[in-house]
Amino acid sequence: RELHSVEAGRFFVYGSHDADKLPEGRIGLLIEAAMAFGTGHHGTTQGCLEAVDKLLTEGAQPRSVADIGCGTAVLAIAAAKVLEGSIIASDIDPVAVDVARANAAANGVEARIACVEAAGFGHPELARNAPYDLVFANILKGPLIELAPDVAAHVAPGGHAILSGLLTPQAEDVIAAYEAQGFT
Repeated sequence: RELHSVEAGRFFVYGSHDADKLPEGRIGLLIEAAMAFGTGHHGTTQGCLEAVDKLLTEGAQPRSVADIGCGTAVLAIAAAKVLEGSIIASDIDPVAVDVARANAAANGVEARIACVEAAGFGHPELARNAPYDLVFANILKGPLIELAPDVAAHVAPGGHAILSGLLTPQAEDVIAAYEAQGFT
């Protein structure tokens, strides 16, 4: 109840206690505080939502999305509410995968999001659905850098990766790792 709603671009992240506060014209993302990261209150999650909002405003229309390290699956749910195509949410933590499934169901998009337990892209379903037009990775600096080759191998030409979960002083190292893989 103490967690207030979060506005991020076209998205409005809220708990059931704020269901009556959904502003007209916003896309509601019902996310209950749980044992997984991603209620929208952390700047990294909010930043990812704002980044995808910007991509969509600029005309991008990703048809395949992977949310790596999905936590509550808030980013996958946002994608499912505004995009067509396939969406996979994965996390290394089985509790997070269960929370992701529950949140997808609470938002009515459970049929659109496959939730799998995996480290990085280490699940057959993630491999089967590659390449991705959009990859979210809202994790930490170390895993982001380690995943750079895998992200590059799984993002379609012309696709996008939205990376977050790091401190500003860490950004240069992450950017360098992704530029070394051919990202701009």
